Amino acid sequence: MASAARSAPLPESGSALVEDPRFQEILQRSRSLTQKILDSIADTHSSCIHTETLKLDSSDIGRFSTMATNIGIPPAPVLTAVSENFTLETGLRVMHDGLQLHQGLLSSIAPRLAEKDKVVALMSDVRDLKIQIAKMQKMNQSHIAAPPTSGSVELRLPGEFEVQVAAHLTLVQLQAFSWDVARCLRSLDRSAGDDNQS
Repeated sequence: MASAARSAPLPESGSALVEDPRFQEILQRSRSLTQKILDSIADTHSSCIHTETLKLDSSDIGRFSTMATNIGIPPAPVLTAVSENFTLETGLRVMHDGLQLHQGLLSSIAPRLAEKDKVVALMSDVRDLKIQIAKMQKMNQSHIAAPPTSGSVELRLPGEFEVQVAAHLTLVQLQAFSWDVARCLRSLDRSAGDDNQS
């Protein structure tokens, strides 16, 4: 996917906006916040997940898919590089929606956690990134305001184990989504041409 994030040039409609210095300034803040989120996920996970079998870097995440469905954790929206088939407007909307989803998931889980300080800090960073993405959406001349969606997510968490699994799955999913956001934002960054090629 990393190669897809830098592949096609932007369509004409998005190119002028992306070149705008104000857009690039917001983009830089967004990239910084995305990296901050990615850097804090491991510490957040270790602070609130105490079940031995729930490891952040585990490759057997698929075994929890049924449990994710039972708990009510929706999948993150699919984010790809901006191209002729995936416009800047669509990319910004998907980033915003995905961040809103994860903010809602964390908000639903946090009250049930014994150690929630790092989760609350992570929620603030996700909220701040969502605000930056909304600023970019507002700058997009073709952006038609979509009706606001609810940030709350109803989860079925009858016991402590379900809370632990929900927190684990949310952090794993947020990490994967944040990597996609980072790649997409990097593909739009005009400040360092060489950085876009890595």
